[in-house]
Amino acid sequence: MAMSILGGNEASSSYAPVQKWTYDVFISYRGEDTGKNFPDHLYSRLHGAGITTFRDKNELKRGEKISSELFEAIHGSNVFLVVFSKNYAASKWCLNELVEIMKRREQLSQLVLPIFYNVNPSDVRKQTGSFGEAFLKHDADPNAEKNEVSSWRKALAEAGELSGWDLDATDG
Repeated sequence: MAMSILGGNEASSSYAPVQKWTYDVFISYRGEDTGKNFPDHLYSRLHGAGITTFRDKNELKRGEKISSELFEAIHGSNVFLVVFSKNYAASKWCLNELVEIMKRREQLSQLVLPIFYNVNPSDVRKQTGSFGEAFLKHDADPNAEKNEVSSWRKALAEAGELSGWDLDATDG
């Protein structure tokens, strides 16, 4: 039986309807932490290999609501690369994106591959270090909904448990 990480199980396609994905891969990242280089290189490599890849920098249409289009892209993607970086948890948008990605993993058993970019995977999992600092602010925010903050914590804990890549960009 032929199996592909992005294409599914070709031999079983006659047994069940095949999901038609708009994107093979969705990249979730915090641009200010990763700089322009890392997401650009990642996107270029995937694109160069013929893998249809979504990242908000290139795919969002001007003038449209970012939230609805971004969630549509998440729902139209097969595999998720989540680049956790120092200030990822400070971004409510990144956290909401992660919650939606983890829902897709739970509901459809979709593949989520974390990249720990200059952060310790245990800081993501346990919300310590810069992730703990971000949650001190989220918890103190009088406008924050407790259920929302709880869902962010749960998504980070689950994603932090996944096997991924620990990338220290300061290494030569």
